[in-house]
Amino acid sequence: MHGITITLIEKTQTGTDALNHPIYSETEVKIDNVLVGQPTDDEIANTMSLYGKKVEYTLAIPKGDTHKWEDTFVILPDPFGGKYKTIGYPTAGIDALIPLSWNKKVKVERYG
Repeated sequence: MHGITITLIEKTQTGTDALNHPIYSETEVKIDNVLVGQPTDDEIANTMSLYGKKVEYTLAIPKGDTHKWEDTFVILPDPFGGKYKTIGYPTAGIDALIPLSWNKKVKVERYG
């Protein structure tokens, strides 16, 4: 089993403006071997209840990934197509206790 390559848009703070608000630059990073799946009915209901957002897909992130997945944008290739925003915090397991290549789960909503 092998996942697809997605694009993660990382934000890096490059300074502050005159009102001391952060200024960010964005960098596109390719992430290989990501699984894209349908959320369960419970995940949809719980996320709608907690965040007021509808989960479109659940992403399984490969072990060893160190990117920041909170409050960031993701671009999925066809057939999913489009720009998505992550919801909440990723859930992760212990690498040694999970038999396959993925240990982190991220929920995303359609953006724009």
